[in-house]
Amino acid sequence: MDAPGPPRFVSVGDSVELAPRSPDPDADYRWTLLDAPADSSITVDDGPVVEFEPNAPGHYQLELETPDETHLQTVRAYPSERHTTRLELPFGDLPESVTEVDSMSVVGPFNKQVAGRTRPTREDDRFVVDLDLLPGTHSYGFCVNDDFTQQVHGSVTVPGPGRPRCRLDAEIQDETLVVTATATAAPDTENSDDDLAVDFVVDDRDWLPDSVVEVDDRTLRVPVESVPETLRIHAVAVGERRSVSDTLTVHHTDDALSIERPNDPPAWAESPTVYEIFVRSFTGETLPTTFEEIERRVEYLNSLAVDVLWLTPVLASPTDHGYHITDYFETADDLGSREAFESLVDTCHEAGIRVVFDLVINHTSRDHSVYQLHAGGVDRYDDYYKRVPKSWDGTGVDWAGDDAPEFYFNWQRIPNLNYGSLAVRRWMLDVVDEWADVVDGFRCDVAWGVPHSFWKEVRERVPDDFLLLDETIPRDPHYHEAEFHMHYDTALYGTLREIGHGEAPATKIFQALNDAVWQGFPESAVHLRYIENHDEERYLDECSQRALRAAVAATFTLPGAPMIYYGQERGMTEQRGPMKWHDGDAELTDFHRSLSTLRREYPVLKHGAVEPLSVTVADSREEVTDDETVDSDPVADDEGSSDSEPDADVDAAEQVVAFARDDGTDRLLVVCNFADEPQAVSLPEPVSETDLRTTQPLKKRYPKASTDTEGERDTSLLVDDVVICRAR
Repeated sequence: MDAPGPPRFVSVGDSVELAPRSPDPDADYRWTLLDAPADSSITVDDGPVVEFEPNAPGHYQLELETPDETHLQTVRAYPSERHTTRLELPFGDLPESVTEVDSMSVVGPFNKQVAGRTRPTREDDRFVVDLDLLPGTHSYGFCVNDDFTQQVHGSVTVPGPGRPRCRLDAEIQDETLVVTATATAAPDTENSDDDLAVDFVVDDRDWLPDSVVEVDDRTLRVPVESVPETLRIHAVAVGERRSVSDTLTVHHTDDALSIERPNDPPAWAESPTVYEIFVRSFTGETLPTTFEEIERRVEYLNSLAVDVLWLTPVLASPTDHGYHITDYFETADDLGSREAFESLVDTCHEAGIRVVFDLVINHTSRDHSVYQLHAGGVDRYDDYYKRVPKSWDGTGVDWAGDDAPEFYFNWQRIPNLNYGSLAVRRWMLDVVDEWADVVDGFRCDVAWGVPHSFWKEVRERVPDDFLLLDETIPRDPHYHEAEFHMHYDTALYGTLREIGHGEAPATKIFQALNDAVWQGFPESAVHLRYIENHDEERYLDECSQRALRAAVAATFTLPGAPMIYYGQERGMTEQRGPMKWHDGDAELTDFHRSLSTLRREYPVLKHGAVEPLSVTVADSREEVTDDETVDSDPVADDEGSSDSEPDADVDAAEQVVAFARDDGTDRLLVVCNFADEPQAVSLPEPVSETDLRTTQPLKKRYPKASTDTEGERDTSLLVDDVVICRAR
């Protein structure tokens, strides 16, 4: 299959990588530009893999010539969404330890964190650089002497609206396939839904005469008799910005049509509970971790009502964390054989747990034989890795050759693979094929470093019910465009940290949720809700245990996929330390278990709408009636980090957030308290008598002078960390 894949959608100023699929590294491929807007002067480079950057809005048609046939590739370009923005670093903000500045570079997601790539200039008393950035908040760092360890951080917010959204649905009416687009305007735009245009594109791989396609505003019609065996229809909503494209795949067999939505996740991955294991630490302090030892502990995962097990890398690597791969086709010797790994997967399946494999294909270890052959000058491997000028490098490594390998951040031991090489693409596709039939999904490491064209190919290559989870930081909705189903929720992660530190009110949770809508993520996108992982410091190392409980409760009671990082439930503070089995926090473990079990029992927690609630928070130390009060059992104030006291930015009342989950059949109310003390919270509606998580009567606290009716008094609750109850 050499066809280059689905049509591509891009804004002027951005580029797309175009490449043949399932390539033969020894074959010849050639791109030709057939059609372009009248005011475009663009040309296309030679070579099988090209970076195509439209310079005018409109329709572009390219042709890929392969050894066997030719294929068409459509690129739709929309007006630029970027705004020129100035970043500045006054000389007075340089670290005191800096005595001499020989070079300076700026890094951030906008240049994939490559030092030396973006150079500021000196202007009066500061360094300045002008960048073309999208609306939103962008983090950056000025790297002194191109050294990531000497970095001055900052952020800048570019004004502008969010993205619109687009959804396709289809039905059969009078022997006609009718595809309807629902376009939704961004929440902060002046455009209404009706103001948006919809751009339909039929996939180049599915030949269909223009004469049989009727497009009327937001509806596309095709006679059933004209529908080919496979028909893929794409659409984009366009306003001040463009949406992520949505896709329908129509299969025509035996005079019947079936319709699929490839952007939707597998049914089992719509809202699962995920458990991440940092593999070599899971069996504790003394036993070496092996697949067999993990398999013996699957029963523990089952007791936590876990649906998905994510294992950090299990392939050959010289490191404990496993992200420096030295062999993509062999499991690590210390963990066990492939047969032992497959036995672990089988045992998980018997327990109803799916297994997600950590796919690390942005880079290899520099100890990989292929990199050593590349660095050693063997011609065959000349183009396997990206290279940059040595002047970009601030590591001090005396790299072999006239240039240096490209790597992100200061990850000098893991050079980036070059996806402009057909041999690399073929190699990594073989890796995907090797493991896709063994596991249930891939968590794709540094997904933002691998080109979209490759992920689109992976998406169509893996089984239909296979999960693709991207590590893209900050998250980006364009990775949901026929690529990934599940995404790191970087917005909620950061917000829960701010709330735990007392730097933001708990109601900022709603702002984090709304960020996904502002970014333009389709409703089908699943967001991984987490408070920590193997790359982040432990929440309990920075915040109190009461705040941790409230944060965990938020991840389990909001839509998406809640995740437990191994040991989080045991009260661990060491990021990648040995699992605390004999000395873990049993009560905290039961707390996590109760939340994951409750989520299984009440589907409204997975699929219900989120409704913010306005509550009144009273002083929990207020005098109360003796006969009406159930004493609380608060978490000890000194649990967690010694530095866990919240800042004074937010008062106790602002550390409470409440919301309802409602699916039209069931309605649950959730109150989370991040403060160090229990809080007396008055809800805006009556509730039942039972805390669903604990199955115990709700704790209540009333003013001694209260003469309210019983029904009104029932809505005043004492909240230690979280209360989950039914609306009456």
